[in-house]
Amino acid sequence: MTRYLATLLFLASAALASAQTAPKKTVATEADLPRFSYPVDGDIQHLLDMPTEGFLSFALPIRTDIDNTLRDYEIQDHAAHRKLLQARLDLELLSGENGPALETIQQIRALEDKSWAKLTGALHEEAIVRARLGGADSVSGRCPVGYQAAYEKSVQALPWPIVGDFMKQEKSFAGLMSKPFFAGVADSELGPATAKEHALSLAGAERILEARVMIEYVVACKQQTLDVVTAYIKMHDVAKPDIWPAREAILPPTEKLTPVNIGIWDSGFDTTLFPGKLFADTEGEPADRHGIAFDVFCHRTHGELIPLSPQELKDYPQFVTTMQAIGDIQSGIDTPASSALKQKVAAMTPQQMHSFYDEVGVIDGYAHGTHVAGIAARGNPAIRLAYVRMTYDNGNPHMPPTEQLLKDEIASYAESVQWFRDHHIRVVNMSWWDTPATYEKDLADNGIGKDDAERKQLARHYFNIERDGLYAALKSAPEILFVTIAGNNNASNAFQEVIPSSFVLPNLIVAGALDQAGDETGFTSYGDNVLVHADGQAVESVVPGGATVKMSGTSMAAPQVTNLAAKLLAIDPKLSPSQLITLIRDGSDASDDGRRHLMNPKRSIELLESGKTTLSNIPIPGNPKPQLMTR
Repeated sequence: MTRYLATLLFLASAALASAQTAPKKTVATEADLPRFSYPVDGDIQHLLDMPTEGFLSFALPIRTDIDNTLRDYEIQDHAAHRKLLQARLDLELLSGENGPALETIQQIRALEDKSWAKLTGALHEEAIVRARLGGADSVSGRCPVGYQAAYEKSVQALPWPIVGDFMKQEKSFAGLMSKPFFAGVADSELGPATAKEHALSLAGAERILEARVMIEYVVACKQQTLDVVTAYIKMHDVAKPDIWPAREAILPPTEKLTPVNIGIWDSGFDTTLFPGKLFADTEGEPADRHGIAFDVFCHRTHGELIPLSPQELKDYPQFVTTMQAIGDIQSGIDTPASSALKQKVAAMTPQQMHSFYDEVGVIDGYAHGTHVAGIAARGNPAIRLAYVRMTYDNGNPHMPPTEQLLKDEIASYAESVQWFRDHHIRVVNMSWWDTPATYEKDLADNGIGKDDAERKQLARHYFNIERDGLYAALKSAPEILFVTIAGNNNASNAFQEVIPSSFVLPNLIVAGALDQAGDETGFTSYGDNVLVHADGQAVESVVPGGATVKMSGTSMAAPQVTNLAAKLLAIDPKLSPSQLITLIRDGSDASDDGRRHLMNPKRSIELLESGKTTLSNIPIPGNPKPQLMTR
């Protein structure tokens, strides 16, 4: 960093320190954070290829806005606070501010809520700083001498029972790391908006900062990281226990059970994989025998699965192998499939990575509903599966939101719920979500709105239409239990205003995700109304065509709750949604810290059969944003 840039950064920090103290503005939701825009001369690749000195000149206003926001706002959500601190840390690393970087790392760890994250947060960044403080030269694209020793010292001190799974994932993910990988993903996520707006939002700037640090430092130290982590795993490797098989409740076919209709509100599913377990509407159209479908414009159509293009159908078997490899990488295990994927990605250009990333998203959406249905149907001969198929917008960018599209969308929600009611669907699985931030991104990607402030206001308008319509639809069916996901953002569902998971309704239950040992996954979101947690890490199920694949996400946890609710109804079809919620929650095991409620199907069924539960409504805590949570 030049003396000129160092002086500017020093003066900016001094000005902030001397500013008069004023009451901080409370940030209760993500929408309360200020919006900023940064002009970009060029594309995403240009930002990633700029020499460090030039990039730091571009980033000076980003640093000012981050510091001002941290100074002026009381950010109640730890995840949002950490995100800003991480961006500041990235800038400190790029500008060589080693002392402040260590202080920021400690602040980030103090804001971590999960035990493994408190220990592993910013380990790479800390090792880089320690190497620099030990006298190593800081050269862009070169791993500093002393990094490996510093990283090894930190890693070897970590307790395996807490961080073991994380370190396995770290080793597996390190095999994917390359400049084209990070550049391609960044271009997929940020390229459309940058091309239209010639500017980045603060969220976009944070992603660019992350990509720069990953490329300049983490990728540069990839081999040293692999050597340390591999040795640590070899020394300590003891598999965590899998608590879920002992909790599983399998209903035998000989049991006197009542058939129960269950809805999978998702991307549809391959009905050929569930013989004897399908709902059948004998009075409707033959094309809609097992459910109904909506196209990407939210108009009624036919077909149990999202349509793929001829090329996507041709490539589908290859992408099944890719999904299997991704599942292995998420599980932190080395397999021929995961090794082949790493080699494939390593040979890609950023443009090829961009296309590959988009295509994986398409296939993942296509397979999602079938994978969810397979989890929901497991071990229950009485289940009868039905679908309401949504068609995800797989374009990049997505279609821009409009009044007409939102009107049609909420009409499709109402029609879907009415279809569930008309066909006596007792439980509906909803492994999907939306937030105001997604609307802001779609508007920016399509160049709509004169600036970020106007996009924020317009996004709020569109989001409120969807939120209100979905809330009204769910509320209109008090006899149906809706099961949804907490989310995969490691953040508060209330702070991000995630729908439907931030709703509080007597017929809605929200599920978080745990790993095989019952510990919180790194991705699972959380909230006061997340009443139960289930296995969401590397859960095996079927995908269209019949192959089995492991997937991770709260999308995999929710259908396990649906599975239990369906089994309870098969035993006692008179149960109401509130009674089902009580049985599921009362049967779960609370963790010592109260953050987790581990689902225990056997115990819930025992409570039902013994009559030892009160079957009363569970009081659900309120939320700082009552109009969203309690209405």
